[in-house]
Amino acid sequence: MTEAVEYDVVVLGAGPTGENVADRTRAAGLSTAVVESELVGGECSYWACMPSKALLRPVITRADAMRVPGVRHAVQGPLDAEAVLAHRDEFAAHWKDDGQVAWLDSIGARLYRGHGSLHGPRKVVVKGPEGERHVLTARHAVAVCTGSRALLPDLPGLAGARAWTSREATSAHAVPGRLVVVGGGVVGTEMATAWQGLGSQVTMLVRGEGLLPKMEPFVGEYVAEALTEAGATVRTGVSVAAVRRDGGSGPVTVVLEDGELIHADEVLFATGRAPRTDDIGLETVGLEPGSWLRVDDSCRVQGSEWLYAVGDINRRALLTHQGKYQARIAGAAISARAQHVPLLETDRWGAHSATADHDAVPQVVFTDPEVAAVGLSLAEAEASGRRVRAVDHDLGAVAGAGLYVDNYRGRARMVVDLEREVLLGVTFVGPGVGELLHSATIAVAGEVPIDRLWHAVPAYPTISEVWLRLLEKYRG
Repeated sequence: MTEAVEYDVVVLGAGPTGENVADRTRAAGLSTAVVESELVGGECSYWACMPSKALLRPVITRADAMRVPGVRHAVQGPLDAEAVLAHRDEFAAHWKDDGQVAWLDSIGARLYRGHGSLHGPRKVVVKGPEGERHVLTARHAVAVCTGSRALLPDLPGLAGARAWTSREATSAHAVPGRLVVVGGGVVGTEMATAWQGLGSQVTMLVRGEGLLPKMEPFVGEYVAEALTEAGATVRTGVSVAAVRRDGGSGPVTVVLEDGELIHADEVLFATGRAPRTDDIGLETVGLEPGSWLRVDDSCRVQGSEWLYAVGDINRRALLTHQGKYQARIAGAAISARAQHVPLLETDRWGAHSATADHDAVPQVVFTDPEVAAVGLSLAEAEASGRRVRAVDHDLGAVAGAGLYVDNYRGRARMVVDLEREVLLGVTFVGPGVGELLHSATIAVAGEVPIDRLWHAVPAYPTISEVWLRLLEKYRG
């Protein structure tokens, strides 16, 4: 059976990004179809943000409690892994999307389940689970929001080794006795923190010189030190040559380039992401299958009048909150163009231009200690050709930090544009610093002059007093 239907907007992918595009176009009165081949809610809801943070929260809470007098004696025993995993399952809605589907229904969007692909300009063909075929034509726009997937290296034996990716790492139903984590980025460090805290013996294998290499160098040092103190083994400057799991079951063997063998119960490859664009018909509109899609600041694909690429697949910022931000921008742009309203980058809210993707991307890494950063690192700022200065402060020397936990260890850095005297970037590492990040984001995104920040008085005694100390150091 083939059904042909026309909508104002067709959204390909129903993760948080696609949901938010649909929300904005429906709010503007545009008829909207949403196509999803898996679960409505996408990676974040079932295999990334929500389940991973549900795994990490008990681990980090216990680590903080161990540093507080009068409490540490009460948390000496191991975590109740079964309870943690059950709690994780609740946050992942037991991998059922009924609630998300009901929400789509409530905004008046039409859901099509099945694999969707482009078939020429403004046309999406959906192959349903029962063999049905839907041909959807978009009067105004198609928004591709298919996200990204784990990128696995081409290694001998890996295909048959049943290696974990981020999906298996966040949805596993038992704690592996021994876990090897290959990769030292966000997924690798977070999952090493979670599973070590739940009882695994974790070995991290990192090809580069340190953890979290895209951030300030001191960040990876703090996280590696804490993982080591927790009992994990962190090895840098090593490369994996092959993986073996005899018969597809039982222990896994990781072979290093020098021939050393490491045995484990599971191995997680956290070695990057690739766009989910290889099988969505890009070739029918003159684009390369499997490629990242280049867009302008309204998230419209360069060279197109109707095709938008929103979220991970445009590679501007592979973060859920940035995908949702882009979705709000793209939804507003699609709606304005459908009504023939000129887009002005200087409109009241800047609603049609994703400028934060360039200058003020915030990110929290939920390790122990936490990492929070927004904007440019010192190296990035220097590479941009600006005249800059980094100002650092020991977070442990702030009164509020000492009250938060005993022997607080952490560091803060702000990167200042010396010509304009505004902040280009801010990085924190230490327990609880995720809640400091939005103040930094406002300072960076708002380009708040330092002489105004001086009058933003932090409450005493809180960790946020670090702002005062950083500004004092800058003023000399």
